[in-house]
Amino acid sequence: MNTLAEENYLKAILNISFNTNNKVSTNEISNVLKTSPASVTDMLKKLLEKKLVKYEKYKGVELSNSGKQYAINILRKHRLWETFLVEHLGFNWSEVHEIAEELEHIKSTKLIDKLDAFLGYPKFDPHGEPIPNKEGVIPNVKSTSLDQMEVGFAGHVLGVTIDDKLFLDYLTKLNIKIGTKIEIIQKIDFDKSLIVRIENIQNHISFDVAKNILIKNN
Repeated sequence: MNTLAEENYLKAILNISFNTNNKVSTNEISNVLKTSPASVTDMLKKLLEKKLVKYEKYKGVELSNSGKQYAINILRKHRLWETFLVEHLGFNWSEVHEIAEELEHIKSTKLIDKLDAFLGYPKFDPHGEPIPNKEGVIPNVKSTSLDQMEVGFAGHVLGVTIDDKLFLDYLTKLNIKIGTKIEIIQKIDFDKSLIVRIENIQNHISFDVAKNILIKNN
């Protein structure tokens, strides 16, 4: 049986790999998990012994087939719990990530399958992130970050790229959530910030905010 720390590493490697076609570096894992590169290297050796990763020092790491399957299952549990907390317990979307970090380690497959069925087999969590199904298939998502859109574009928010509470609370203050309509009025050359219309109310958002908002591709 894998430890909580090992599961966290597997999920971190999986999440990082979504954004790159290359092997994941120890520094990338270190940054995500906020631990030292030396600690990462020690853990990767343990995961290698369990045949959950393919790892060569200085060449990066990738999940083995069994490791990827295991990591996807953890991700499935995390996103199902987030959905349950928001839809049935009244949590705000900015509150659920840390709680789901604890709940994702529950081992009972029967419980998670029943949770999935109870929720109606959702394909996306409250942040717009795809939820793997029981077979480990992840729904295909076609999206583009808001900063990549041109002036005059109008579309709807599909999701966000980070679960940071401060970021999500800020979006809530701007009245931005999944499905919110956003229109780009102007792009500021100086700092790449945007003047946008959010549900018919004009506002100014920074480049850092815009790059982490995903817009549904038509």
